[in-house]
Amino acid sequence: MNLLLNKKILVTGVSSKYSIAYGIAKTLRKFGASLIITCQNEKLKLRIEKILISLDPIDIITCDVSQDSEIDLLFVKISKIWSKFDGLIHSIAYVNNKQLSDDYIKVINRHDFIKAHEISSYSFAALSKASFNMLNTNSSLVTITYLGSKKVVPNYNIMGIAKASLEANVRYIAYSMGKNNIKVNAISSGPIKTISSYKIKDFKNMFSYYINHNCIKKEITIDNIGNVAVFLCSELSNGITGEVINVDNGFNILSCPT
Repeated sequence: MNLLLNKKILVTGVSSKYSIAYGIAKTLRKFGASLIITCQNEKLKLRIEKILISLDPIDIITCDVSQDSEIDLLFVKISKIWSKFDGLIHSIAYVNNKQLSDDYIKVINRHDFIKAHEISSYSFAALSKASFNMLNTNSSLVTITYLGSKKVVPNYNIMGIAKASLEANVRYIAYSMGKNNIKVNAISSGPIKTISSYKIKDFKNMFSYYINHNCIKKEITIDNIGNVAVFLCSELSNGITGEVINVDNGFNILSCPT
């Protein structure tokens, strides 16, 4: 259980006990990592503090990743706690809820398109860049993506495009940071019942279809994602970078319903 003993990891995007970021944070802690956790604002911080008590985080820091000044301030605050650290979990995404229903061409607009990419994709590059000089050799950066980046998922719309951008970001960041022996990877999760996922129109039907048509006929949990994040943050994953690892019970390999 000490796979990550003495590892210091920054986890972003915790919003509730159902969020993927929480599942990752919980599992990282289980395997010995020390954590600093970020959330978007003070209101959210007050809401999640109770659920984070059991994880004993070093600190919970607010950061609105749409503001460069807040990203800069985040790492100033972290530098007063850790001079160096070993990993970053990026589990941040946003899109206007109106974009998660109806036909893509009907609902698409410039403002929502740009905002979705800014928060869901650019923020990973911005956090990676800001943390670069504080990362130890052999550190690991991990972000969360979804199959909608590669295949059409009805109602996922702009988020599919933003996730495709995020995955390209992973490859370019991996190339850029590889010279410093820093690994950069993404986990492509199967559908999970989170507060965010229920904003997608017909998510219940999509989830049911997924359960019935993946290879193992089971749902993916936030703990499943956490376990893979532990692997990617540990030395067991040395030699893996720039990859998108599918954690979806094999759903992505199927060409037709089974």
